[in-house]
Amino acid sequence: MTRRYYVPDLQSQSPVVQLPSEEASHAARVMRVQTGDWIELFDGIGHQAAAEVMSVGKRECVVRCNAIGAVDRESSVELDLAIGFPKPDRAKEMIERLTELGVARVFPIVFERTQRPPADNLLDKLRRIVVESCKQSGRNVLMDIEPPTDFASFSEAISASSNPSERSVDGKLSRLAWQRVLVAMPDSPPLIATEVKSSVEGSVSVQHRPRVLALIGPEGGLSDVEHRRCNELGADSVGLGRRILRIETAASVVAARLVVDW
Repeated sequence: MTRRYYVPDLQSQSPVVQLPSEEASHAARVMRVQTGDWIELFDGIGHQAAAEVMSVGKRECVVRCNAIGAVDRESSVELDLAIGFPKPDRAKEMIERLTELGVARVFPIVFERTQRPPADNLLDKLRRIVVESCKQSGRNVLMDIEPPTDFASFSEAISASSNPSERSVDGKLSRLAWQRVLVAMPDSPPLIATEVKSSVEGSVSVQHRPRVLALIGPEGGLSDVEHRRCNELGADSVGLGRRILRIETAASVVAARLVVDW
């Protein structure tokens, strides 16, 4: 297995790179790298490089890297998921799976039936899981986990994304533009990847990937009011089968069907 380490400032440090303290400690204490070993570095925004270990201590690892290259292992379509988060232990497993599958970003949404939004310390842990999952899977781009937001505010962002003249939502939500919006609902037409593909192809320039958003409600599902609001926003209701799925299972099913190298 290739030993991979996350160095967010890889390009600015190159060619002599000092690993962040947590990565250096893992390299020294867990992986037991030695001077002269070769490892792989990535910066979380699409670049990677092979590097030779020059020196290593308990909390420090200095390497010299070769040329940094852009290695694209992302999907042809950017999939964003807006999710009513499950309990912390299940959220951790969900984030691990979604990162491996190639989801672009996750929005923790506070729906009407959400029991408790994720706390800041949980989000910090989940973002670390994203890094670890990228290291394991060979992904070079970190999946974004956005700050929690309530459904009403997020619905305004969806509306703005389809109406450029309305894009006045504060923060990063205002920059998003989704070519297709889906909402997982029981007793709805099945989610078919090829149909979604055909509906977004050619909707953006070749330099940019089309974006698809899928909403997945909390335990108990979306309320009738929230579902009607999704319909008003042009979201298509899609089914995931005849069985009731847990949140993390539903999110993984959506990702597995839509995040493909089309």
